Amino acid sequence: MNHYSVFELFNIGIGPSSSHTVGPMRAANRFLSRIQKSPSLGQISRVLCQCFGSLSATGHGHGTDTAIIMGLLGELPEDIDPKTIPGRIAELDRTRELTLAPGKTIEFIHSRDVDLSNFTPLPLHPNGMHFLALDAEEKPVEEMVIYSTGGGFISTEEELRNPKDTPDITYPFPYSSADELVRMAHDSGVPISDIVLANESVCKSEKQVRKQLRHIWHTMQQCIKNGLTANGTLPGPLHVPRRARALRKTLLIRGEAQLQDPLSILDWVNLYAIAVNEENAAGGRVVTAPTNGASGIIPAVLNYATKFCSSPYDDPVERFLLTAGGIAILYKKNASISGADVGCQGEVGVACSMAAAALTEYLGGSPEQVENAAEIGIEHNLGLTCDPIGGLVQIPCIERNAIASVKALNAARIALRGSGDHFVHLDKAIRTMLDTGRDMQSKYKETAQGGLAVNVVNC
Repeated sequence: MNHYSVFELFNIGIGPSSSHTVGPMRAANRFLSRIQKSPSLGQISRVLCQCFGSLSATGHGHGTDTAIIMGLLGELPEDIDPKTIPGRIAELDRTRELTLAPGKTIEFIHSRDVDLSNFTPLPLHPNGMHFLALDAEEKPVEEMVIYSTGGGFISTEEELRNPKDTPDITYPFPYSSADELVRMAHDSGVPISDIVLANESVCKSEKQVRKQLRHIWHTMQQCIKNGLTANGTLPGPLHVPRRARALRKTLLIRGEAQLQDPLSILDWVNLYAIAVNEENAAGGRVVTAPTNGASGIIPAVLNYATKFCSSPYDDPVERFLLTAGGIAILYKKNASISGADVGCQGEVGVACSMAAAALTEYLGGSPEQVENAAEIGIEHNLGLTCDPIGGLVQIPCIERNAIASVKALNAARIALRGSGDHFVHLDKAIRTMLDTGRDMQSKYKETAQGGLAVNVVNC
């Protein structure tokens, strides 16, 4: 049985896209490592990457070409300082020299060697990349086909065709469905977060797991802060103004007057989500949760919980992230978290489901109520398309995170008012999401060839 860690679903990277920025940077870095070890390294005179499908269709707006170049420069999304990227790209364009290894430099021309002209996808996934290292006669000496499968995950063609099981590790709670997860928690008499924590503590100590969870939360909080203080417009031809700073000022000015409105707390939830997703759209430091395009929902709902709610637990933040991650693992195992694969239901819809489940446990809900909240969160995002205007993670993506954050709150409230017994179970909803995504036309799956992307003129 394949096993995923919550830290694969929550990983620190940069914006604007986990599948179109984070994944391609990791893929390019992986190919760089391969050619550095190649016995043919000395023969290489050119390296290029051909992108296919959704990566080409929206690659410029997502910074895919830039991400690939940074990967070829030896960078990884979890380590790179986003502020250094423009200068390094400018220097590469000026010198046209790419250093593959000490003493090995080749000519590299940005517009020639990163090809975003192939809109037809490769067979195994809409986000495919073909890396080539050529000799002086333009003959391949090394090549790899790598797919970016959503949430920053990457797999070679061979890995997708012949998936290998996780190394022989025994986990205390090896679940592959929501029914199994709930039953294990119920039978053990513990919350779902304890089940997930026990599995995470197999490969790391519990102390390490908790420390990493706190680091994830700290990074999310910093992202909110950065988004609340930034000004100006977002990059790209749409010139979308950043709103979070002005929104926060308006809310603070209103002060006690907000108490007259029973829904005023939702303004703050909207604000947190917008702040994060503006930071993501600007290429800043974010946490995939489970993707960059949906990165504002978990931080917004958790920030709401810590500021406006109480929990019966001593470690509610860690439990929130563990529960959310445990639900995300179900989607990764049994469906998809790639907008290019199943539409935005696989990104914003999944994040809404994760947040609803996590908030339900944070507030003291039973495992059955947690599962119910997760199901409500995805059921009412089924069919959600991915149609970014201009191929940018801006419109409708930023507001979509805010709407889904509020929807997660409502899903949790509905679940908490019930017994946990409900008609449609999460496993069925996950399967339905996958079926819906497979039936969805490709123009509605992160290609900017349908929906708002074609009905709103980009001037």
